[in-house]
Amino acid sequence: MTDMDVAVSADGTAISFRSTGQGPGLVVVPGNNRRAHHYERFMQALPRYRVHALDRRGRGASGPQGPAYSIEREVDDVLAVAAATGSELLFGHSYGGLIALHTVLRRPFSKLAAYDPGVSLDGSFDLTWLPDFARLLAAGRPHAAMATFTKRTGLVPIPPAPLAVHYGLAYLLLRGKDGADTLAMMPTTPGEIGEIARLDSDGSRYAAITTPTLLLTGTKVPAYIREVAPRLAAIMPDARCSVLPDADHNAPDLNRPSLVAAHVDAFLTARS
Repeated sequence: MTDMDVAVSADGTAISFRSTGQGPGLVVVPGNNRRAHHYERFMQALPRYRVHALDRRGRGASGPQGPAYSIEREVDDVLAVAAATGSELLFGHSYGGLIALHTVLRRPFSKLAAYDPGVSLDGSFDLTWLPDFARLLAAGRPHAAMATFTKRTGLVPIPPAPLAVHYGLAYLLLRGKDGADTLAMMPTTPGEIGEIARLDSDGSRYAAITTPTLLLTGTKVPAYIREVAPRLAAIMPDARCSVLPDADHNAPDLNRPSLVAAHVDAFLTARS
């Protein structure tokens, strides 16, 4: 059974979250274009924890990003949910992994696990598509914007294809069962991807993280993202990296949630 609750962030923004299970508190921070309910199977695969998944700003019953949006506001939100639930364990996926890293930079947790954290190292993320995405979205062309996103990011596990194929994929994504959710979340993308661009660095800031950390990625993840985890593991003083076989970028929420959960559980239960 999943319970719903709300925490209030430092700026007064309401942050909705769903909870399930019993045990030590584990906060799950979703990625871009994902909501708490997308991690339901991942949460159910961690029955020995009380798992709390956020609907981040701009999603569901949570408040909007707001004009002062930044990664720091996201960190405030995670800390508000952690305080409300007494949680000292943290998991972040994709952009949520970037948020999780900056959360433990501000305040150490007992343990952190992150799958494909959205960290750009020395310009590793090509974000030149973002102005076109924002322009198309502002012009009321969400299908064209989504096609630009899927083609230029390479996050959809399909062979290289012309833009017309991605238009077809965008149509399916925006008309499918999650279409309304996806359409509602798309306006949050420019702000979030803009933060990835703003925070691009050599990664040295993450050497200050003292929280024991597991960095996960998969063999089917695009190289520019897959290579982040081992680079971060070499920078962070108490981090390890695992590459999961046959896992793509959406392994935690869509394609291999039980596999990811098994690795997270083993890490969280192991003695440091």
